[in-house]
Amino acid sequence: MKYFNPLLTSAAFFASSIAAKTVTYDWNITWVNANPDGLKERPVVGINGEWPMPTVEVDKGDRLVVNVHNALPDHNTSIHFHGMYQNGTNYMDGPPGIVQCPIVPGQDFTYNFTVDQNGTYWYHSHVSGQYPDGYRAPFIVHDKDAYFAQDYDEELTWALSDWYHEVMDTLSADFLNLYNPTGAEPVPQNLLFNNSQNNSVAIKPNTTYLIHIMNMGALPSIFLWIEDHDFEIVEVDGVYTEPTTAEIIYITPAQRYSILLKTKDTTDKNFGIVTVFDQTMFDVIPDDLQLNQTNWLEYNSSAPHDHVTPDYDTSEDIEAFDDFNLIPHDRKPLLPEPDQEIVLSFSMNNLLSGKNYAFFENITYTAPKVPSLYTVMSSGDLVENPIIYGEYTHSFVLEHMNTIQLVLNSEDPGVHPFHMHGHEFQVIHRDVAYDDDSPTPFDPENHDPFPEYPVRRDTVFVRPNSNIVLRFTADNPGVWIFHCHIEWHLEQGLAITLVEAPAQLQKTQKIPQQHYDVCAAAGVPTAGNAAANTENFLDLTGQNAQEPDLPPGFTARGIVALVFSCVAAFVGMGAIAWYGLADIALNTPELEILEEDEQFSDETPK
Repeated sequence: MKYFNPLLTSAAFFASSIAAKTVTYDWNITWVNANPDGLKERPVVGINGEWPMPTVEVDKGDRLVVNVHNALPDHNTSIHFHGMYQNGTNYMDGPPGIVQCPIVPGQDFTYNFTVDQNGTYWYHSHVSGQYPDGYRAPFIVHDKDAYFAQDYDEELTWALSDWYHEVMDTLSADFLNLYNPTGAEPVPQNLLFNNSQNNSVAIKPNTTYLIHIMNMGALPSIFLWIEDHDFEIVEVDGVYTEPTTAEIIYITPAQRYSILLKTKDTTDKNFGIVTVFDQTMFDVIPDDLQLNQTNWLEYNSSAPHDHVTPDYDTSEDIEAFDDFNLIPHDRKPLLPEPDQEIVLSFSMNNLLSGKNYAFFENITYTAPKVPSLYTVMSSGDLVENPIIYGEYTHSFVLEHMNTIQLVLNSEDPGVHPFHMHGHEFQVIHRDVAYDDDSPTPFDPENHDPFPEYPVRRDTVFVRPNSNIVLRFTADNPGVWIFHCHIEWHLEQGLAITLVEAPAQLQKTQKIPQQHYDVCAAAGVPTAGNAAANTENFLDLTGQNAQEPDLPPGFTARGIVALVFSCVAAFVGMGAIAWYGLADIALNTPELEILEEDEQFSDETPK
């Protein structure tokens, strides 16, 4: 039997408290200009007049305080510290409409929370469409007690991302548009490595590096390997794993890895760090898009820096390590059978305007008039009734400490990376990809055995027309969004809301006054149901709603045909008018000469 010693416990707590510190940042959010790929200078969102944004580094147990001033003249903003569970501080999670109001131009907002996690994270704006404008950077939490803490000599951070030459305002307007009825996502112009290209990462021979790797992009997944090197995966999304050897990893938007890399003992050659877009995630591939990039693990600055030519025809031929096979280092076993199961199919389709939206069970996420957390705080005894959060927030109420099973069935031919705020989850089943005409839902009566020690992470991808099963414990009271982390798909509404243990949330958390002040400046109500009704929380009259459905029989192909028919009609009418006018001009030369004479002659014609 183990005996509890209060003196030892108090001493340990005291020592931990002494070691922790407060890390404070003061950030002025502005537009600046940058040209990271050397091809086009463009406006980007910067901090304190600089871009790239700073990497945030703290030690596990530190308090992080970020004082934000929005100096963008015409855009709202926010910050989400991606992967932070915000246990006890749900109001610091960042997404407007969910847990806070947008920070409008000229307003201040302080993010203040204790970092009791470890590993590789990043931060980004959670205002729709903003982070691909450069509003993203790494967030690293150092842990002196990591099981591999004595196994490396130095640390590095590699941040990968796609890059667009146009600002998101322009791209978004063209994307969610009648003239893009198939929902084809804008294709980026480039692939960046630490916000630039052709980088040489100087390293020492016979040295072990802990490397934090993340995909901060908006659309494509990225393959990564290091020429003539393998490495050990030791962490995914903040969860330590058993050391697992790999040669190639596949990183979706929002996913993170930590690897241990042992360098060679010679310095006669440099080796390529190869990054490759998953080209299957592009509807079209422009002729000038370079799908792969080479940066270098530099052993010798005087040695050649040769570009690596990958040995494959398409990215579909690349065989990457399957993260489903990772085992958490703590060997937390498979959670018990679920108390609550949520089964969702997702797809893309058009609504009445002809725009293409994304749906879970025919609902495309539409923000409420009152942020959902504020509905929790103002709803009294009705807090556990999902109706009050609105039909189009697609909210599910989770009971405290229940085991939750989330089943996702894809009816779309693309890869989708899904991220859950407030949690890591066990990935207990992921099916193979299926053909476009054969979407295949999860069959609870026919599947491979669930793993004994499932991999845990906060972002996971679903294969085309396939399915996945996730399991987690509802142990973090809060309002959490679960969404596809392809930024375009979030703009299309591919999200649901998890209202977790709302009765406990009411009792244990208090929204800071500054947050209410920010809401007042934004003109956003802070009490009531999704429709801002404070008199009758069950009356959703006036709630924000998605567009009506198309009339029966309309399809994306039909809309394309209709659009191009209209365009062709206008072109045809223009051509007829042009030829008609041209014919008049050719048959009236005397009239043209007379008009010229009248214009330039000093004499009055007789």
